[in-house]
Amino acid sequence: MTKSSKEIETLESVDHALGEEYEHEPVPMAARRSTFSVTTVWIGFPMIITGAMTGSILVLGMGFTNALWAMIIGNLIMFAYVGALGVLGTNRGMNFALLASIVFGRKGYVFASGLLSTLLLGWYAVQTGITGALISSAYNLNYVAMTVVAGLLYIGITFIGVRGLHLIGLVSVPLFVVLGLWVIFDSASTTTWAAIAAYPGNNGAATMSMGVGLTVVIALFIDAGTVTADFNRWAKDTKGSLIATFSAFPFANLVAMLVGGIMTAALAVPNANPFGADNMFGYMNGKQIAFLSLIAFLFLYLNLGSVCAHCLYNAATGWSRILGSRMRLMAIVLGAIGIVVAAGNVWAFFIEWLSLLGILVPPIGAIILVDQYLFRRTSEIDRDWRPSAFIAWAFGSAVALVVEFYAPHLSTAISAMLAGGIAYAVLCKLPAPARATA
Repeated sequence: MTKSSKEIETLESVDHALGEEYEHEPVPMAARRSTFSVTTVWIGFPMIITGAMTGSILVLGMGFTNALWAMIIGNLIMFAYVGALGVLGTNRGMNFALLASIVFGRKGYVFASGLLSTLLLGWYAVQTGITGALISSAYNLNYVAMTVVAGLLYIGITFIGVRGLHLIGLVSVPLFVVLGLWVIFDSASTTTWAAIAAYPGNNGAATMSMGVGLTVVIALFIDAGTVTADFNRWAKDTKGSLIATFSAFPFANLVAMLVGGIMTAALAVPNANPFGADNMFGYMNGKQIAFLSLIAFLFLYLNLGSVCAHCLYNAATGWSRILGSRMRLMAIVLGAIGIVVAAGNVWAFFIEWLSLLGILVPPIGAIILVDQYLFRRTSEIDRDWRPSAFIAWAFGSAVALVVEFYAPHLSTAISAMLAGGIAYAVLCKLPAPARATA
């Protein structure tokens, strides 16, 4: 028996023990999971401290009331977008890479899936780096060591597969809810709810427009939301798929943002730094209570472990399809790469990352939705390339780029979605000879 065949046999044994992940084929109905299981997978993804940090950024930049509207509207848009894409995954049982193969082609999908999988690997590195940085600054521990410990833990969760995402959700969500509520009411006790609602923004000056605020809300999970089929393919029916999506958007994501937003408005710290000590983790440690600091330590690893495992799962699923490999093997390889990147402080480029996502990612999901709901409902993977999808993608991203630099008060993410979707619909309406060349 050759070495490669031994490796294949080992991977097959692991899949048999932990459960098949169906990287290259639809999930059969017999292997689908309960609505509760898929919901715990989704709800544990956005209910994280990074979401609370984003809520703080919104409140600092927009004031509390405008930020609240941006959170609500942005999350409702995400529910419509992610919910519709998720139902496609449920109905066909396909992961994102398989769905993208129908729309972009059996070879063309590599560009869409490869981009998203790589971005999600970047998010894994960002969140792992944030874990190491917060632990290092709070407890005066070595940043690299704490980052490596975090990364290895998160690889282990991902290696278990979708069951691992379910289990980490069962732990991280209740912990976030309990601690988040405590942070909200404890910080709010220093002021009044009327003052919180009237909070005008950092140093009394709101500088972020509603369009930018919506982009921040949407871009935070637009990449994972676009590959939602990786999760929703496990749902048994449309109802279960939508319930699972709703648990994430608007519910979990909104809750996380409100925790950070309310705390920031209540404390009204001048020039607050949500990525430093001015977040719920820093707030708990700032109490100088031993048991609370211990809980905060465990909370940070478990909470960010949830989002990191989800991102790594998406990245590994996508790249395993592209490379003809297995999710669990790719989780180890990509996880190791992410740890190395995280140790280089890549998380510091968080805001720039969101801007990149707002330009490149939204047209992809919009094109898939227009294709699968309006024009080619029962289509299959029938050609290597579908140029019309790429033309629409390029147009949507180009429009977003123009908005980013010349109309910054508008939403880059929404502009990209609308432009990409409309462009693809126009191309699909072209006469057959013209459409064949496009």
